Amino acid sequence: QVHVVESGGGLVQPGGSLRLSCAASGSIFSINAMGWYRQAPGKERELVALITRVGNTNYADSVKGRFTISRDNAKNTVYLQMSSLKPDDTAVYYCNVEGRNRQWVQFGSWGQGTQVTVSS
Repeated sequence: QVHVVESGGGLVQPGGSLRLSCAASGSIFSINAMGWYRQAPGKERELVALITRVGNTNYADSVKGRFTISRDNAKNTVYLQMSSLKPDDTAVYYCNVEGRNRQWVQFGSWGQGTQVTVSS
């Protein structure tokens, strides 16, 4: 079983910054893509940013130039540095990890989510 735990959410003023972290643990053989998604009240969950094992990235248009995704493969950890935050960035942020476990079975695991609130 693979466990995914996010941290780093909180309340921040518009224009401020936050850094989210997500660590995967458990029966992991390899991790491919790691991504951040968010879901605001009354809206569907959407992709924020994605990073592959070799470091290729993909961002939602709404966060390009403001958010940066990175990962530490040795620690099975992915980060999301968020800057110039706007009230529209308020949402629960979820981490998703895809890979293969030690039984060579593909997995896709979600974290429990961390709340980010941008408000003055």
